[in-house]
Amino acid sequence: MKIKEVIEEGKNVLSKNNIEDNVIITRELLAFVLGVEKQYLVIHLEDELNAEDYKKFKENINKLINGKPLQYITNNQEFMGLNFFVNENVLIPQPDTEIIVEETLKKCKELLLKNGKIKILDLCGSGAIAVSLSNFLGDKAEVFASDISAKALEVVKYNNEKNNTNVRFIESDLFENIQEQKFNIIVSNPPYIRSDVINELSKQVQNEPHLALDGGEDGLEFYKKIIEQSCNHIKNGYLILEIGYDQKEDVKNLLKENR
Repeated sequence: MKIKEVIEEGKNVLSKNNIEDNVIITRELLAFVLGVEKQYLVIHLEDELNAEDYKKFKENINKLINGKPLQYITNNQEFMGLNFFVNENVLIPQPDTEIIVEETLKKCKELLLKNGKIKILDLCGSGAIAVSLSNFLGDKAEVFASDISAKALEVVKYNNEKNNTNVRFIESDLFENIQEQKFNIIVSNPPYIRSDVINELSKQVQNEPHLALDGGEDGLEFYKKIIEQSCNHIKNGYLILEIGYDQKEDVKNLLKENR
């Protein structure tokens, strides 16, 4: 079967299973199976695909249909212009979170005018924020990544090496093992989905770690703890939080209560 025919088949199967962006996903999956860049497929549409690669492609298509995210199959996600290894132990970094990194960098620029060096804590998450900040700030910042999951931190460590950044790691349930350390910026993308909503999410999202999704009954469990405790760990700086689309007023009220 020719590459162009395989792409058409994959696109149709994904479309029938209501998977959006089916052409893009099919091309990315086939490029992964072949170990080539996606541009290769455009030039080699008439090439024949061997039986072994076709079998692998079909197996991975079935994984997608059954809800496994593409990024967990390819073990890759681009974020802030960097390539990150991802697996089932971490959330897949999303484009929306790039806004948090960009806003944090703006505050870093402001703080660097006052300080020779800044100290940043990325609290909870896949470490994509920490690695990205370290990449852009270099030796101007001391960047820490903290998470309760040792397996998640192993992924952060791998991405730290992969991207030649200089992130330090703390295994901690929020601030439990942070001790008396203080930071200029604490940035966090904590779990913020209400417990009763998780089962309504797409199969792909449900296959991401629930520990990193579940924000408790009201979705605010982690914001309450982070906001209450962060005042003991911020020195002349900022707390920067990613929130759900409908949580702005609730989080603003929590911040007012803890002034």
